[in-house]
Amino acid sequence: MKVGVPREIAPGERRVALVPAAIDRLIKAGLEVQVEAGAGEAAFHTTREYADVGARILPDPAVLYGQSDVILKVRRLQVTPDGAHEADLLPSGATVVSLFVPDDDPDLVARAAARGLSYYSMDLIPRISRAQPMDARSAMSTLAGYKAVLLAADQYGWLFPMLSTAAGTIPPAKVLVLGVGVAGLQAIATARRLGAVVSAFDVRPQVRQEVESLGARFLTIDVQSEQDASGYARGLSEEQERRQREQMTAFVRDADIVITTALVPGRRAPVLITADMVAQMKPRSVIVDLAGEQGGNCEWTEPGKTVERLGVTIMGPVNIPSMMPTLASRLYARTISSFLLNMVRDGALAPNPNDPIVAESCVVRAGEVVRATAAAALTRGIR
Repeated sequence: MKVGVPREIAPGERRVALVPAAIDRLIKAGLEVQVEAGAGEAAFHTTREYADVGARILPDPAVLYGQSDVILKVRRLQVTPDGAHEADLLPSGATVVSLFVPDDDPDLVARAAARGLSYYSMDLIPRISRAQPMDARSAMSTLAGYKAVLLAADQYGWLFPMLSTAAGTIPPAKVLVLGVGVAGLQAIATARRLGAVVSAFDVRPQVRQEVESLGARFLTIDVQSEQDASGYARGLSEEQERRQREQMTAFVRDADIVITTALVPGRRAPVLITADMVAQMKPRSVIVDLAGEQGGNCEWTEPGKTVERLGVTIMGPVNIPSMMPTLASRLYARTISSFLLNMVRDGALAPNPNDPIVAESCVVRAGEVVRATAAAALTRGIR
């Protein structure tokens, strides 16, 4: 079985699906790995490194796609610079694995189905113990939470820790983290290591212990929600969202830095910080909104931009893991190779449809749309 690794063509994407160190695992499992020339250069892996570990190097992406049984990518299949679509380069019956939220792109679901492809999403890996080595979202969220604090510290123009100097005492920065998933917990830990006083809030009361174990204060607000089977918070009603913002205003006003991480794949991010709340913040305060690509947790967030409103800097960074391409690629390669090997038997692809990891991550199987929400989104698109 031939596994292809193309160069990512999404603007600004520097990661690669497989790093040289991960290829040996696949070769030992009886797979042949093909890599597009230059695929890992943006992540500081040379083509020579791939050749040295046994990968076959192909200079033409069309040839790579046409001669691969499985394609491993970071970003979803998309239109190439010359106007073709990566899906159309694949032979019928091929399999694709990448990060991909199918409900957001019914056109790609339809195209994959029409081509007779099988498509698995790394965004849909279930959060069960056996799938932890394949959890790409958590790996990337860890990097995003860490980097968000560094971006905030650079923009803040002040020190995080309290310092006593001959010129006087410098008070510590007050950091507020909204949303305590993987990214939020990493943001808390990083801000604490830098010496900030950290508070955090999440509508799921069960995360209080995790917040307090990192030395942060868990804020109590009269709005709670349980987490679903995937570990994400269930949606709030409009009235609950209103009460949440009302009670949160004082905490946002008191913070020097606010880092927001509240999002659920396939849904619009909840607005946690309104324009009125921003207006009450101290000048020189900073908001880093990690939900910008899904609409933003702040009303004034502009995805991919840093803007200033009423003296408050609002950052909406996108694709933060790509800012750390070498490490991000290493972590992603580990997860995607583990996922692929879970479906390989005797050197061939043999996915078990009864395996929850396979079943929940599969969007299209041999041209049939098998994910219910993707099928529904596709039907709406047709209408």
